[in-house]
Amino acid sequence: MLRCRSRRRADGVVTAYDGRAACGVSTQTEALTPSGLRRVLITLCVTETTSWGVLYYAFPVMSAEIARSTGWSMPAVTAAFSVGQLVAAFIGIPVGRRLDRHGPRAVMTAGSILATVAVAGIATAQSLSWFVVAWLAAGVAMGAVLYPPAFAALTRWHGRDRVRALMILTLAAGCASTVFAPLTAVLAEEFGWRRAYLMLGLILAVVTVPGHWAGLRGRWPDVADPRPDGQVRSSVPRSPAFLALTTSLALATFGSFAVVVHLVPLLVERGVDTTLAALALGLGGVGQVAGRLGYSVLSRHVGVRMRTALILLACGVTTALFGVFTTAAALIAASVAAGVTRGVLTLVQASAVSDRWGHAQYGRLTGLLSAPLTIAAALAPWAGAAMAELLGGYAPMFLLLAVMSIIASALSLASTPRISTPLLAEENR
Repeated sequence: MLRCRSRRRADGVVTAYDGRAACGVSTQTEALTPSGLRRVLITLCVTETTSWGVLYYAFPVMSAEIARSTGWSMPAVTAAFSVGQLVAAFIGIPVGRRLDRHGPRAVMTAGSILATVAVAGIATAQSLSWFVVAWLAAGVAMGAVLYPPAFAALTRWHGRDRVRALMILTLAAGCASTVFAPLTAVLAEEFGWRRAYLMLGLILAVVTVPGHWAGLRGRWPDVADPRPDGQVRSSVPRSPAFLALTTSLALATFGSFAVVVHLVPLLVERGVDTTLAALALGLGGVGQVAGRLGYSVLSRHVGVRMRTALILLACGVTTALFGVFTTAAALIAASVAAGVTRGVLTLVQASAVSDRWGHAQYGRLTGLLSAPLTIAAALAPWAGAAMAELLGGYAPMFLLLAVMSIIASALSLASTPRISTPLLAEENR
């Protein structure tokens, strides 16, 4: 009888093997130990916070100064950033396919290297066309290093414990604006926007390139969950359930980003001073943290179908409050409530695929799902402004956004596929 043995490596990987290896038959399997799983989670918490801070949140802080110092129009500067977001949406699809086959280590490390180069290109751009090309490169990098690939990594490695891991990651990365917005403002004021971007690019390189390469090592598991992942076929993206899921989440995402961008103008329109309006926006971030902390409890007690519908409905209700309330105190309370639903919505998006179709093609399906969501987020700022102008104010615009989220909630009821196995049927009730 051949004896099976195992050993623990220093990198947190358990290697199992048996006597057949001596006959030239490779039977080695590897799985991350608890310490290895913690390493992956800590790594992504740090690298996601840094990547979001440098590639996303630094731009709103410096966009006005970029336009002023270069002479480029503000719409043109903002359009370059938006084009980068659109590129990130489409690049996520091939990135997801590669993640399914090979894991996140190589693709996220390469994305970090490209991100560093792109930030340097943004900082040194001497013409608007150069600036746009640099943001195109940044968009490719964002598709390889921001939430979708990180979600794929945690979903596959953590398996049934994925909700807790995703919650911790989004809580940590939710601090990106808190850390990098003021840091960017200080650097830009002291050194100018070009040097500020160069310094931020250096931080990005030092933290994320070695972080992804060293922190994401380990065997990429085939399937970490005993669900019928083999049932996932190429027809899933064309299925009614997937189309309903994509449409409902795209509508909710559009509304969520439009609320964030236009909240301060709405409050000013209601007579709230700018400083208090900015505080209300910041308190919405506190609400996001609270919402994410409570999501794991909700996921244990409410099935996928009803959980998704209720959260999207809550997004609509809290958005409608902005169109109804008029006092500063009530509007601030609405901002916190909207932040709660916005924070939970991120986790709904992260777990939407695995909750319905398992893990086998999570990267590919999430890439396909994320593309229209990212497009919706990129279009929300100017589309919201156009809606406000057409409707004669921000209050009716917020009410229209609320209606869109309520429609999304109804559509989400059709977003759960028919599952034949008792396990998934129970979870998707």
